[in-house]
Amino acid sequence: MSVVEKTIDESKQGEALLSVQKEDNGKKLYIESYGCAMNFADSEVVASILDKEGYNTTRNAEEADIVFLNTCSIREKAEQTVRKRLTEFKKQKKSNPNLVVGVLGCMAERLKKDLLEEEKLVDIVVGPDAYRDLPNLIQETNGGNKAVNVLLSREETYGDIAPVKLDQNGVTSFVSITRGCDNMCSFCVVPFTRGRERSRNPLTIVAEARDLFEKGYREVTLLGQNVDSYRWNMTSKGVIKDETIPTTNFAQLMEMVAQIHPDLRIRFSTSHPKDMGDDVLEVMAKYENICDYIHLPVQSGDNEMLKKMNRGYTVEWFKNRIDAIHRILPNALVSTDIIAGFCGETEEQHQNTLKLMEEVRFSFAYMYKYSERPKTLAERKYEDDVDEKTKGRRLQEIIDLQMQHAHEHNKRAVGKTYKVLIEKESKKSKDDYSGRNSQNAMVIFPKKGDKKPGDYVNVKITGCTAASLIGEIV
Repeated sequence: MSVVEKTIDESKQGEALLSVQKEDNGKKLYIESYGCAMNFADSEVVASILDKEGYNTTRNAEEADIVFLNTCSIREKAEQTVRKRLTEFKKQKKSNPNLVVGVLGCMAERLKKDLLEEEKLVDIVVGPDAYRDLPNLIQETNGGNKAVNVLLSREETYGDIAPVKLDQNGVTSFVSITRGCDNMCSFCVVPFTRGRERSRNPLTIVAEARDLFEKGYREVTLLGQNVDSYRWNMTSKGVIKDETIPTTNFAQLMEMVAQIHPDLRIRFSTSHPKDMGDDVLEVMAKYENICDYIHLPVQSGDNEMLKKMNRGYTVEWFKNRIDAIHRILPNALVSTDIIAGFCGETEEQHQNTLKLMEEVRFSFAYMYKYSERPKTLAERKYEDDVDEKTKGRRLQEIIDLQMQHAHEHNKRAVGKTYKVLIEKESKKSKDDYSGRNSQNAMVIFPKKGDKKPGDYVNVKITGCTAASLIGEIV
């Protein structure tokens, strides 16, 4: 028996995944999700909670009895999009007065007064840790009342709830392993909207992933604001809480999930440069079904900016982690996040970011202009003093350089053959499939024989664009 199997057998702290006993009440639930993958995973938890109450999910908002928008506060543009949608649903309520409209997630606590009282756009406001209370809150809205629960929790992980899958491809899925965040990055609102970090019982994570595999899913992405700080039965300082229960860190957890079946492909997001250890990389190297791909947000290539951002590492440390990845996982590709125009950023500091990009050559990047968010340390301590024109110009330079690097990565793939998991039909042609290889590159290729979504195929790359690889099944 392996150490991993021993951990699963001996740990008695896991809750069984909730078995949903649905009582169909004929009502329909419509959910829109915005922002990060965590929000999409949370929407599936909400669907499961209300499924037990008899609410069937629908993709048609016009036939819904309840409409929820699962929101994002990371950037101002996301909030503007949500407000616009809420205004549209307010108009829908004129023809359907019984329609219940609610806001879930990260905007809930921050904007509850505006949305409920001043703008009168919603009936329910629910924070990320209060989804179990939704049946009671919906009941409260009978008779035109408003309902709110935005309390944050130090314990809630929803580990006992089997999410209702809302995706369409039935091949890839997300599994949350942590909630909240203890990293007080000065630009980030997550610790204030999602609370302190807590890790989910590894048994429930393995059980959920195994259940997904048995239902035909062939890829899971382990989700957390900082997956590398996952820890079960130990504090952030490594102190064991209960000596009778095995501890589990992220490397051990990933090994548990990888052992479910060789055909279950494993990804994870997001890693934090200050916490990524070689043990994670070594587990990745050990299992073929753990993908050779890491998303490692750098945010800036300048040490003074990183210190202002409270990121907890230097450029030198980040490059050390990149070197470790290439040493232990020579085939791995790395993507990142980059912020342009953070508080006080000089032209030289911007050039340092471009310099780091040239050195590392990321395969992909999420790139943004800095957007000041309420309650953050940056809002309280620093002036948002880089003008919008300069932010826009710097962002465009980052984008142009990243597109060049992405295209170079893809051109190097031409002529190689990769194992690809078929995910779905290509958006551009019903004659083609799309899927990803282990390095997370999107591959487009003609359908062949009886191959279908969920199957693995070997695809020889014959061409590429900056965004995807083009090939054929061999």
